[in-house]
Amino acid sequence: MQHKAINLGQGFPDFPMDPLLLDLVDKAMRDGYNQYVHMNGWTALREQLSEKIFSLYGNRVDADASITITPGATYAIYTAFTTILQPGDEVIVFEPAYDSYIPNIEINGGIAITVPLDFPSYRIDWNKVREKVTDRTRAIIINSPHNPTGVVLEENDIQELRTVVEGRDMFIISDEVYEHLIFDQKQHLSILRYPDLLERSFVTYSFGKVFHCTGWKMGYCVAPPDLMKEFRKVHQFNCFTSNSPVQIAFAEYLKNPDTYLSPSILLQEKRDYFLEKMKNTPFKPLPTFGSYFQLYSYSDISNESELEFAQRLTREYGVATIPVSAFYKTPVNNSVVRFCFAKKTETLDAAADRLHLVS
Repeated sequence: MQHKAINLGQGFPDFPMDPLLLDLVDKAMRDGYNQYVHMNGWTALREQLSEKIFSLYGNRVDADASITITPGATYAIYTAFTTILQPGDEVIVFEPAYDSYIPNIEINGGIAITVPLDFPSYRIDWNKVREKVTDRTRAIIINSPHNPTGVVLEENDIQELRTVVEGRDMFIISDEVYEHLIFDQKQHLSILRYPDLLERSFVTYSFGKVFHCTGWKMGYCVAPPDLMKEFRKVHQFNCFTSNSPVQIAFAEYLKNPDTYLSPSILLQEKRDYFLEKMKNTPFKPLPTFGSYFQLYSYSDISNESELEFAQRLTREYGVATIPVSAFYKTPVNNSVVRFCFAKKTETLDAAADRLHLVS
């Protein structure tokens, strides 16, 4: 507010969401769905999600035993960690990493074992992962499409993950909140596609990211019945249940697959538009294949640290961004910042006009 900066830092859209979904929530409230629904979530919504999973990934997930509706995906990730971790347990975390992972691990007495993604590709070096696995490794957390980089897992990553966990008492937490925001004909390789991996996994999702309603804080977790039973023991005494009228609305809204298949088209158009607008700036883009985010290198502009450069962008040019170093436990300096392109055209235009002036 102080610098009247355009906010391309935080990951939320500034454009309207589908009015049909708003109408469905309004209808649910007016129809009286304003009291608690079942702890596990509205049955019709879980059934609709089960059908969606089968249609996309060919895996029939039990709506009653394997799906729980949660107040956001971050909550689901925290609950998964709380379900499995004991003091001293180790968890493999790839950096840069979404900022809730390490605090979630540490508050449960766990130890985050960080593995840096290779720069500038931000791919996983699986030999580095194998070097970090010990008898104390309890879990590994993966994220695709990845925040903050927009990189997505490929088939070789799935095979490497399989070899890492095979024969070990290790869990997988798969953060897939951007599953429907994936670009360039890339395929989302959900853990739900692989029954041998799913049997040891908690897979988390966000309604807010897909449907541009991040403030609703609605998500869900999918896990095999034995793991979900334990997950719900934590969930029951934490939030107990999630927003009722929103669940009723989503149960109806998801009946049309276009509602969750079309956002990737919109967001790719926004990514491409922002890339075009930024072509004549001194920033250099790094490839992104999903999410709300585009990384840019400023190495041709400045030798400042990422934090210093991001602060100067806000202060002198009125564009707020996030230094990628903020997503590391021990900050690094690769001269990269993250922009959110999930914004109205006029917002992207105004930001690009200011960024053309950066020197």
